[in-house]
Amino acid sequence: MAKKKKGPKHVLPAQPHKFTKRYSLLDVTLQKEKKFLYFIAISLIAAGALYPYPSIAMWVGFAFAGYSAIANDSIQTIGTFIGSNEDKKWYWQWLFMGLIFVATVTYSWVIFDGDVSYQRLATPGLDKAPTNFVYLQLASPIILLLLTRFRIPVSTTFMLLSVFTATSGTILSMINKSVAGYIVAFISALIIYLVLSKVIKRFIKGQAHAFWTVAQWVISGFLWYIWLAQDLANIAVYLPRQLNVYEFLAFTLFIFLGLGFLFYMKGDKIQNIINEKSEVRDVRSATIIDLVYAIILYLFKEVNNIPMSTTWVFIGLLAGRELGMRLRAQEGGTKIAKTLNLIGKDILSVTIGLIISIILAVAINPVIQEEIMNFFFK
Repeated sequence: MAKKKKGPKHVLPAQPHKFTKRYSLLDVTLQKEKKFLYFIAISLIAAGALYPYPSIAMWVGFAFAGYSAIANDSIQTIGTFIGSNEDKKWYWQWLFMGLIFVATVTYSWVIFDGDVSYQRLATPGLDKAPTNFVYLQLASPIILLLLTRFRIPVSTTFMLLSVFTATSGTILSMINKSVAGYIVAFISALIIYLVLSKVIKRFIKGQAHAFWTVAQWVISGFLWYIWLAQDLANIAVYLPRQLNVYEFLAFTLFIFLGLGFLFYMKGDKIQNIINEKSEVRDVRSATIIDLVYAIILYLFKEVNNIPMSTTWVFIGLLAGRELGMRLRAQEGGTKIAKTLNLIGKDILSVTIGLIISIILAVAINPVIQEEIMNFFFK
């Protein structure tokens, strides 16, 4: 009896190594972002060419800071607004928020004699407008723009103001106030969602009443005003502390148009930080988040004029909310672990931004370098 010939053994294809997978993913990401990375490279070269000319450099720095700060911080103020109004035309959202911006900045400019920062830049160490620039001061908002593109919600307050502050004491004051803001926001949200999560869930069942849409637009507008009063300093730091009428018009028009682009792009890449959180697309849930956040920012605004990171406050608010919802629902350890992982990722992101900003501040400022040397070698 003839023996059957054995066919070739079926060999399983080799599984790609984890490193290879990661490398391929990075390669695909870089290919997708090729145009943007070219823009970043050209911007860094332009910053290097223009920083020796103060009258030009201040407007170049302002332009980069204006868009990068609002794009990065959009998740805090208009992120939930965009997420829960996806069915609305982008230009109505833009006009609503844009006109609030114009009114807010005009009020500060008139009341505080040309100052558009609500006197946040009157803080010692930031009270004098730069008369000359170094390269890293123009590069820092470009770095912020790069981090924003890759969904890292760093603190614009630290990234932009720390490279101008004259003393380490000012940076420490900003850090202390920001950490306090994170803790207050985290505890407030945790308590609210632990105690009231069942009540809140009743509100967000079924179709939302038209009242909620009106309430959200009003509360989001108030939050936007409070945020501007805190964070306009991050943009205006490049410019004279008192703007004349032409400088004011250029400042206002640029940001107004930048807001339009941001709404047209639906928040761009950073919006995913909001979208991955629970139920933020529901107008009722978004309204509650915005109301709590606005109250916390308003309280800290009234404490003193020291700038603070609103990003840290917002990240703390979302962290407390997510954890409170999970604990109240008595969900399994896997979901709670996933929530803690999200919280850890957000904390890591803002910490990376803080470290980068401190490194930039030390590299730029000889006064801070001297203070550090005295601290360690005195």
